[in-house]
Amino acid sequence: MDAIVGHSEWVEQTRSVIRTVAAYSTSVLITGASGTGKELIARAIHKLSPRSVRRFIPVDCASITGPLFASHMFGHHKGAFTGATYNAVGCFRAAEGGTIFLDEIGELDPELQAKLLRVLQERVVTPVGSHDGMPVDVRILAASNRDLQREVAAGRFREDLYFRLNVVAIETRPLCERSEDIGVLAEHFLRRFAVENGMPLKQLSESARKQLQAYSWPGNVRELENAIERAILFSPGELVEAAVLPQVAASIPDRSAETISSINFAESAAGLTIPHTAFQHVAECGRWLTAAEVERQHILRTLEHTGYNQSAAARLLGIDRHQLRRRMFEYGLTTPGQAKRGRPAGRSRELRRAA
Repeated sequence: MDAIVGHSEWVEQTRSVIRTVAAYSTSVLITGASGTGKELIARAIHKLSPRSVRRFIPVDCASITGPLFASHMFGHHKGAFTGATYNAVGCFRAAEGGTIFLDEIGELDPELQAKLLRVLQERVVTPVGSHDGMPVDVRILAASNRDLQREVAAGRFREDLYFRLNVVAIETRPLCERSEDIGVLAEHFLRRFAVENGMPLKQLSESARKQLQAYSWPGNVRELENAIERAILFSPGELVEAAVLPQVAASIPDRSAETISSINFAESAAGLTIPHTAFQHVAECGRWLTAAEVERQHILRTLEHTGYNQSAAARLLGIDRHQLRRRMFEYGLTTPGQAKRGRPAGRSRELRRAA
């Protein structure tokens, strides 16, 4: 339970639900955006349950392809298929008496959903290469960053599997909706990284705290954790200052989206000037741009400034031309064919020749 950090109303409610459901073998479906702690909740349920003496097996459903699904989940016998040189128990039998955590369950193909449903209904697995079913005693915890009710309505997720998983539902909250937890989480990560790396404990400066509170954290707790770890590495003193926090949060730490449009420019951590269009976007949509969005806008403005001369743009940006081309392709500023030929999207040959 120590991993569920914070003092917001959501945190307290979630801890209460975890304590209630942990004592039973009830299936739990945990939904919410990426980086909001779905696996932490699943591990807390397992740790507080009578099954904690047995294994907790996490399964990334997004990475399981069709042919490998049955073998990975239910096991196989030696010689069952090419390359099967040994017997494998599979995830379900490995979790016998414990808990299996099906992460990103919404990514499974319908065919694989049907296979999983049969096992959940009968509590029996049949290894590949065998006709004999083997009973299993496992608790099912599942998680998804998709709206599974909407997926069911769209025909992309089986309704019967949804109801089998959704006995108890826990919905996580994005960090921007529980801002009172940001400071508590930041201090938690400061302590944890200090212990892990054998470093003196650092403290956040007041300006750094304001920056953390002002940022929308689209990557949620995971992004905050990474930001604090990075800040510690670049903080030589006892205080973590605002300057070492991510540029997307650090540019204007203590101004709201309503007042940010009145600011023309802000200096990035790399010493470059962020275009005014970035702040116009903040005022219009009410959220702070991500680092990738800021970089895309800056590259686009530089290309426009140089008439889409990639060599000149690369010199201004301080990168080589190949790096610029890769980033242009990543950000959709060229088509794949144009990227291969080194031609920018949306510009005529005459304009490029003139540039």
